Amino acid sequence: MSYGNNDSYGDQQYRGNYGASGPDFSDLAGHAESHHGSSSSYFNEAANHLQQNHGDYANQDIDEDHAVQSHRKLYGEGNAPANSNELGAGAALEALKKFTGGSGGSGDSSSGGGQNKLIGLAMSEAEKLFDQHGGSSGDKQSAINSAAAMAFKMYSKGQGSGLGGTGGPSGLLGLASKFL
Repeated sequence: MSYGNNDSYGDQQYRGNYGASGPDFSDLAGHAESHHGSSSSYFNEAANHLQQNHGDYANQDIDEDHAVQSHRKLYGEGNAPANSNELGAGAALEALKKFTGGSGGSGDSSSGGGQNKLIGLAMSEAEKLFDQHGGSSGDKQSAINSAAAMAFKMYSKGQGSGLGGTGGPSGLLGLASKFL
């Protein structure tokens, strides 16, 4: 697994703590479909996108202000998003809220749900938002991809910034409390 320069350190930084094969996103579409209530080719495409780009996303910071503003705009004020990036950030934050039980529900984070459940929930939220708002500027696939990427970054950060996964559900709850 080389990125063109045989630099083993550079290769390792993209793999993060997942080893050579990377995380398994094969059941992402299934998780998204279970939340959405129907299948969508957008979910498979988003899972493929995340599989190909997770190394880049793992090394990116979360723009917390953007996520909170996007969520507030979509869920608090009920306004249409300006672009698919806003929609994805807002959907991922709503998914984190539901996942950790921040919406009054029991949440999924303690049931061994893990990364793919959170990402699947974010993808489902993004599709619902896109459909509700009659299509924002941008396209549905970009919005769902954006939600998947943001949820992956949130989960990674909630797990102790990828350092051996020490965060667990309490790490996600701590992250959620920063946002909500």
